[in-house]
Amino acid sequence: MKKTKCTTPLFFPSIFLASILLLAREADASCNPKRGSYNKLFVFGDSFADTGNLGKLGREFTHCWYDPYGTTFPGKPTGRFSNGRVLTDFVASFMRVRSPVPYKSRKAGSKVLSYGMNFAVGGAGVFDTGNFQRNLSEQIDLLKQQIDCGVFSGCDLKMSVGMVAVSGNDYSYMASRKNSTEAAFDMIPSVVKQIKSDIERILNLGVAKVIVTNLHPLGCTPYFTRGRNFTDCDVLANMGALVHNTALKQALSQLDRTQSSVLLLDLNNPFYDIASQVKGAKKFNITRRPCCESFTPDNYCGEIDESGNRKYNLCTNPDQYFYWDDVHPTQAGWAAVAESFETTIRRFLYQ
Repeated sequence: MKKTKCTTPLFFPSIFLASILLLAREADASCNPKRGSYNKLFVFGDSFADTGNLGKLGREFTHCWYDPYGTTFPGKPTGRFSNGRVLTDFVASFMRVRSPVPYKSRKAGSKVLSYGMNFAVGGAGVFDTGNFQRNLSEQIDLLKQQIDCGVFSGCDLKMSVGMVAVSGNDYSYMASRKNSTEAAFDMIPSVVKQIKSDIERILNLGVAKVIVTNLHPLGCTPYFTRGRNFTDCDVLANMGALVHNTALKQALSQLDRTQSSVLLLDLNNPFYDIASQVKGAKKFNITRRPCCESFTPDNYCGEIDESGNRKYNLCTNPDQYFYWDDVHPTQAGWAAVAESFETTIRRFLYQ
């Protein structure tokens, strides 16, 4: 087993480290958080939740760090896969805390740690997806390291919420690798089993409650609808998401029969309702075509040629679009989805 290495920040003198850790233990002993007093959010997953963990490795590999990402919020690219806020930001707001600092930008002892930490990274999967990103288990390893180093105490964990956002990278990787949709379907049992194991581990580390997303209707993303002139959804891809969601629901019910510690957050229905503009859904002018649309399927949002000319079209008002790029919602899209489960999350946390 690899030994945990703890680095003491320059502004956090080592001469005081022992006394501070002692105070933390004393605080743990008297820690008895009231119901609903959750003030830290620990985030795991992929680009639906990443707020800046993906390294800046050039436009082709890390679009989220380049224009036009981040144009709505905060006005520049920050590593979010959208024009603005993403799922993490909205869940944090429902908890009445700031969005937690990305692990990549951590500063132990700094005030930024008051709200938890985000370990999610774009391109990650439950298992390795060939993108050289930390998978879900490895992200949880990072939280354990922070705990072992005294960055977060037992009391912090008792007052924390975990969020696991998985948007299907394992399945797209397997389908591409094997050139087979059937291979992706075959992977569902192992993916769900590992998610269950990872959630159990998060709880065993001391995190009080965990929110887990199900899969959105993959076939309604612009990635799939483009070949259908951005109209019809891909039925097979949507079916795969439903099979995953059914298996995940069963697995989580076995883990937490009372549903007091684990919440399965439904993304599938609100995504589908908005993309299909069913009665009662939040209205968008464009639901299956992205605001940032590459010239060809082989291009990507934010791509430029050697002369700096765009190889994509950009809409003038992202708020009218549900999708920002081929697979990620706009800030307005996320806001509409989040509105559908705000009450559910508040009830889970505060009642």
